[in-house]
Amino acid sequence: MDKDIMMTWIEEGILPIPQLLLAKYKQIGLNETELVLLLQVQSFLEKGKDFPTPEELATRMTIPDSICTSILGRLLQNRFIGIEESYLENNIRCEKYSLKPLWEKLIEEMLYDKKQDELEKNLLQETNLYTTFEQEFGRPLSPLECETLAMWLDQDKQNPAIIKAALKEAVLSGKLNFRYIDRILFEWKKNGINTIEQANKHGQKFRQQRKSTQATSKSTNTVPFYNWLEQ
Repeated sequence: MDKDIMMTWIEEGILPIPQLLLAKYKQIGLNETELVLLLQVQSFLEKGKDFPTPEELATRMTIPDSICTSILGRLLQNRFIGIEESYLENNIRCEKYSLKPLWEKLIEEMLYDKKQDELEKNLLQETNLYTTFEQEFGRPLSPLECETLAMWLDQDKQNPAIIKAALKEAVLSGKLNFRYIDRILFEWKKNGINTIEQANKHGQKFRQQRKSTQATSKSTNTVPFYNWLEQ
């Protein structure tokens, strides 16, 4: 997901900030006191108080204003909070707190977690893929076969689910070998087939055409059906 979109959602209140902070504050480097202070700043901002003083913040907390001042300085230094300048209608300059740096850190952490989840999911899919092939072949894969599988995944960017579908087609066709599976994948990619549903429909159509042609060939004693996958 785009970082700018997530920032907009946060600023518009679509994403639940307190819940996100409670879930991620440790990962982004905050302690409990800093977290509560930032939530207090957010509360003031929501009520139109753009630049609450340490004294005002301390009245809502169990720490003195001197500690609030120290924490605010640390948060500014570590870019969890920022100070922006703005101008009133009478052209008077004023300052206000901005929590955009905090939201940016929060978004980066969320995107990192999502990326890690995707990596783990892909690793699990790839592991399951190798296991599925070994089960269908009834033996461990050879180094060359493992290299071919890796090439489909890394170089050709094939979806593990699509590779499994191609394996299924090879089993149904009685052509359980890597050369045949590779030609299935090539043909699917050439025809823009990139979902399981599309692959299943294409495979079903191909098998029906082959059965029909073979039946016609037997009844008329003509040349057998030309199989593009075996070329």
